Amino acid sequence: MIYKVLYQELKNEIPVRERTKCAYVEADSVREVRSSLNEKKFNIEYIHVLDEAHLEYEKQSETFKLENA
Repeated sequence: MIYKVLYQELKNEIPVRERTKCAYVEADSVREVRSSLNEKKFNIEYIHVLDEAHLEYEKQSETFKLENA
């Protein structure tokens, strides 16, 4: 499955929409996504599994880059 992760780059940063970044991670579970991003010290706001239609939409973005967990 492919997950969209919304995060802040700094662990102690308060979530502000304008500074929220996103990453796309291919993994088997949310737990696997969290553990793969743990070393980056992100402040993870939300992890969302993408369905097929949403994934196709996200692929059109120029910032789409898929990572493997």
